[in-house]
This record gives sequence, structure tokens and C-alpha cells, in this order.
Amino acid sequence: MANIVPKPSKKYKTKRPTRDEFVLEELGEMLLEAKNEETKVDLTVWNEDEKVTGIIVNMDSRTQRVHVSTYDGVVKVPFLDIMKVDNAE
Repeated sequence: MANIVPKPSKKYKTKRPTRDEFVLEELGEMLLEAKNEETKVDLTVWNEDEKVTGIIVNMDSRTQRVHVSTYDGVVKVPFLDIMKVDNAE
């Protein structure tokens, strides 16, 4: 009788919570306002332990990423991963 190797169990990633159009539109408006006023923001990012704090320098509609200038350089955060926007000041 041959040795039987068990099948590896599937590992599922945690799924990002879905949000309706209204919430996403409101989030986009808050980001745009912060970019235009050059205010420092705290972004709560899905699946990240720490908040991203900085000034929004670009919002790329093609890649759907928000470019945030931080102390460490520019961080590109996917728009759909942003869960919350707060003023850092």
C-alpha cells in the first residue's frame, strides 16, 4: 500500500469589507478636499496595522491609488483599501 499524502488545506485571505457607492463617493470627496487644501491626513488602511499619515500629493484615477507624502517618502495606497480618513491636525 502506498503512502497517502493529505491534500493541503486551502488558506483563504480575509476579504476586504464591501462598501456601497455612497460611502466610496463620500470617501473620495474627503480625499479630494484634503488634497486641494493640502491638509495632513490619517488614513486607516485595510489589513495594515499602522495608519498612513501625510499629505495627499496625487490621486491617480488610472491605477486607483492615492499618493501620500509621508516622512519616509511617497506611499501609494489603493483607494479601495482606504477605510477611513481623519484630519491629522
